[in-house]
Amino acid sequence: MLRDQQATKKRQNFGGGYISINLRLMQIFPTHMTEPYLGRIEVKPHALASIAGLVVLESYGVVGMAPKDSREYVAALLPRAKFRRGVDVKCIEGQVVIDLYVIIEYGTRITQVAQGIKNRVKYVVERDTGLTVAQVNVHVQGLRVSKDS
Repeated sequence: MLRDQQATKKRQNFGGGYISINLRLMQIFPTHMTEPYLGRIEVKPHALASIAGLVVLESYGVVGMAPKDSREYVAALLPRAKFRRGVDVKCIEGQVVIDLYVIIEYGTRITQVAQGIKNRVKYVVERDTGLTVAQVNVHVQGLRVSKDS
């Protein structure tokens, strides 16, 4: 008889890297019995970048994503189809660190927009994946005047 499911998180980072979640079932039987292994779920950092990028584009005050490796002073606005290029996901000691490179609309409070992005990305990634997000760093690459103004 199944009583509850428990997810044990295990993270590995090598080469392309992935985050692995091992699932086991808890049973009502005596504790000396071993728990059956149900399998492994792999979540690539690329998938986490997709989630984070979509959340950023839905956030108030964000005009778009910027390339993370841009060395120019003027930030280039990436098309919506390439939103993952403005997101960098790292797996460090079992926790996720997300760096976001954004362009914010001129006239909005940068600190409030950045704080809103951080809170929303952390919440959505943790809700959707069950992983622990240690940090969300927002790098404002530039400001843009929206076409509506």
